[in-house]
Amino acid sequence: MSGGSAALLGWIAGSAAQLRQPALWDAGRYGLSLGIAALVLALVLALPGRAGGRAPPGAGGSRRGHGRTTAAALLLCAGCAVSAFALCGLRAAAFARDALDPALEGRDIAVVGTVAAMPQRTDTGLRWRMDIASARIGEAAVRLPPQVEVAWYARGRFGDADGDADGRSPPVVRAGDRWAMTVRFKAPHGARNPEGFDYELWAWEQGIQAVGSVRAGPGDAAPVRLAAGWSHPVERARQAVRDAIVARGAAGSNATADPARQQAHRRAMGVVAALVAGDQRAIGRDDWEVFRATGVAHLVSISGLHVTMFAWLAAAVVGRLWRRSARRCLALPAPHAALGGGVLLAAAYALFSGWGVPSQRTVCMLAAIALLRLSGRRWPWPAVWLLACAAVVAADPWALLQAGFWLSFVAVGVLFASGLGAMHSVAAGQGDITAGGRFGAYFLGLAREQAVVTLALTPLVLLLFHQVSAVGLMANLVAIPVVTLAVTPLAMLGMLAPALWTAAAWVLQALMPFLQALAGLPGATLAASASPLWAVAAGLAGGLLLTMRLPASLRALGAALLLPVFLWQPARPAPGRVELLAADVGQGSAVLVRTAGHALLYDAGPRSGAGSDAGQRVLVPLLQATGERIDTLVLSHRDTDHTGGAPAVLAMQPQAALLSSIEAGHPLQAMRPATRCEAGQHWTWDGVEFAVLHPRAGDYAAQPAPSSNALSCVLRIRAADGASALLAGDVERAAEAALAVRDAEALRSDLLLVPHHGSKGASSPAFVAAVRPKVALVQAGYRNSFGHPAPAVVDRYRDAGARVVGTVACGAARWRSDRPGAVECERAAARRYWQHRPEAPPDREGA
Repeated sequence: MSGGSAALLGWIAGSAAQLRQPALWDAGRYGLSLGIAALVLALVLALPGRAGGRAPPGAGGSRRGHGRTTAAALLLCAGCAVSAFALCGLRAAAFARDALDPALEGRDIAVVGTVAAMPQRTDTGLRWRMDIASARIGEAAVRLPPQVEVAWYARGRFGDADGDADGRSPPVVRAGDRWAMTVRFKAPHGARNPEGFDYELWAWEQGIQAVGSVRAGPGDAAPVRLAAGWSHPVERARQAVRDAIVARGAAGSNATADPARQQAHRRAMGVVAALVAGDQRAIGRDDWEVFRATGVAHLVSISGLHVTMFAWLAAAVVGRLWRRSARRCLALPAPHAALGGGVLLAAAYALFSGWGVPSQRTVCMLAAIALLRLSGRRWPWPAVWLLACAAVVAADPWALLQAGFWLSFVAVGVLFASGLGAMHSVAAGQGDITAGGRFGAYFLGLAREQAVVTLALTPLVLLLFHQVSAVGLMANLVAIPVVTLAVTPLAMLGMLAPALWTAAAWVLQALMPFLQALAGLPGATLAASASPLWAVAAGLAGGLLLTMRLPASLRALGAALLLPVFLWQPARPAPGRVELLAADVGQGSAVLVRTAGHALLYDAGPRSGAGSDAGQRVLVPLLQATGERIDTLVLSHRDTDHTGGAPAVLAMQPQAALLSSIEAGHPLQAMRPATRCEAGQHWTWDGVEFAVLHPRAGDYAAQPAPSSNALSCVLRIRAADGASALLAGDVERAAEAALAVRDAEALRSDLLLVPHHGSKGASSPAFVAAVRPKVALVQAGYRNSFGHPAPAVVDRYRDAGARVVGTVACGAARWRSDRPGAVECERAAARRYWQHRPEAPPDREGA
């Protein structure tokens, strides 16, 4: 191993090790580590046979020299690893010092700040990042993080993260504007579920340490725009371009009377806005589903691959234009001009499209490779690959935990290892697709590269997303040249001639039917449950073997290595036993029940907006990761915090039966006719008994009409050994009293899903005494405005001898019938220093 490769490997390994710390050290310990690393590196420099140096002469000098070189390389690797560990830790500790003071959470704070980024319009209002200039509570100044994320919710919509509806709709907010407003803040807190998205890591990497909602209700001081400014000119220009594209799309859609064509045009213009200005929210949810199902999402988002392809195209154009002048070529060789121009134009594009973290990583990688080439060095491809990887990790260590990082670098490594990489030839000065007669060769090379990358990355894609597009190769072969060579150039040139935005939308409208047809094919996406790391490593090796120019026997071995990824199945409970997983869905309920051969989902979590719900965000990914096929979906009652995610779950699980108390005219009845839940219904799966205890048939016709909470389906689950769980929906005291009188013995359970999220109107003393749970599980949102769970309710369960567990502090909670008094918390399984730790005890969060 050369000294350079050893240093790069050490840097990457040290950064990765620091990311596994459950808690940060103090600065002194990191400083001591850095000092030790400096001593090790100084020792390496003092060695006579250091890595990359010559062996001393003399008999046996060659062997001794080789040994010294190896020792020096190992010491260099260790020194760089410790250096990276310490520097990454110091950066994290410095950032953590600016975190939001927990004492300020939930308080109304008067802030003055500048809109630091293009506001994003959502279906509930506006959201943007703000640089804080000052913050006060009354007359006292308080300290906030330097940059926060603020949401201003529209009147009459879903309200803010605490559940309140504001009284004023947001006005026009522009990047660079200076505002005075009252904001209520809290720490970034995301759901923690198995194989789920880590929102808290995303917020950490984005530099967001507080999120807040504007207080603009009737009793609040009105927000005031103090001044319009250009302190963020790029963001202001992005917003102007985004708004111009959206306005042109609205005008263009009005040119036709056909509603379908109007909608198609607006959706296509949304994709154009995403490509030019980086506004990913401009793309509708349905279009995202098509792009993901066909494997072309990377083409319509400002991802690392997108910026790389833009750099490649820009280098081709710059090189072509540069060669037209002999004087320019004498001053600077065309390959060098193409390389530098491509990187600079890609950096400008990434900056204008929002300068997101993936774009920053990509520009850093391209710059490192460009500097290496411009210096005249010709390293072997593994060293170049390591250099690019180490450069990105040095700029952003937390990239190692992002799916995009691994997809990008593994794809590049596969292309190098398989002898391809034609897309890098322009930057190297070895090709020009704009030259006559080269388009055929370009498309053949593109087809081969896409086939290689698709096959080799399949195991990694399944590990990260638990599904892969079976039609991705065909879709990308058409979409890559269309988007890269037609849509993107037209969209970018539209800033000079806005009519070209419409032309780009027309091209997209021609492409979309093809993608929609592919996405609609049976088996368009292949799903697989989460595989262990060894299976993924074997799959990656198998994919690489299949793509390399090797004998058929070795390629057959590659196919065999792929099998564990596709065939792996997670362990299931033994017959007679049952397992419950209470998903972390915020202010709502969703519990996955698994037996040896069946699965049931009790409630489907909340809906947070027209384009976002717990089914799409949490439950569908969870079911994909666990490989579950739901036999029955039980929706306890009609409230949206229990049914919001049901449409996504039902669409994913066409075989699932629906059992619920929802009325006949409920919209979900059109998706799946529901069987009414009634006391007395019971069934047995794999030795586990299921029984509905409430409501009775007569309760539906009672007068006056009962509330939806009063009709909650109460489900008791009992394992063969007698361990039991009671899922009580949102029943309140009247229904609890009836149950305690009617079925007191049946209520006795080891685990109770606390009724109505722990509200004061439920969990009566008689009900708690009848159930006598060992574990009282509360599904509620962080700092919810309802005060769930109420302190008095928590105390009542604790006095009854129950352990109160809340999903805020626990994350997803797993209960097994063979350990009826224990709960496994997802937040405790792999704790990391960037994860939020609520100040309140687990049984008092949100109070």
